[in-house]
Amino acid sequence: MAERLVIRMSRSLTEPVPEPVWPAGIRLAAFEPDRHAEKIHTLLAGAYAQGGGYVEPFAIWWPSLRDNSEYDPTLVFVAADEQGEIVGVAQCWTSAFVKDLAVASSMRRQGLGSALLHQAFHAFRKQGAVSIGLKVEADNPSGALRLYRSLGFEEVESYRLA
Repeated sequence: MAERLVIRMSRSLTEPVPEPVWPAGIRLAAFEPDRHAEKIHTLLAGAYAQGGGYVEPFAIWWPSLRDNSEYDPTLVFVAADEQGEIVGVAQCWTSAFVKDLAVASSMRRQGLGSALLHQAFHAFRKQGAVSIGLKVEADNPSGALRLYRSLGFEEVESYRLA
């Protein structure tokens, strides 16, 4: 595997944040682990297939996520279309950290990533967090870095992973 440049970013939550604006036909759905975990894993695998990240096979990914001390199912923000298909997810840790953000390729550049992140901003502000963080690979082909910067995230540090 080639060396990757990872950027750690942070965004202040001290100022009011916009309400999420969901694309037409998309709604926030309550995360139901038994119904949604495998579908979310499939979405993540598809999102990372072109680069920008990696997700372990489901049999490894789900137990390691579910059993992590920072996992809270109320911090898994799921976007679904009118047929109930999952088209986006923001999986966050209790430390006000976005572990994964994935949007189906057919839904990109329609505001869904922004809506999911605004939902996370509100959840963490409500809990009293003063900032929210995430990591992104510098060469992520999905436009994630551009999205994060447009929403006020700033680079905290960068480092290389082999």
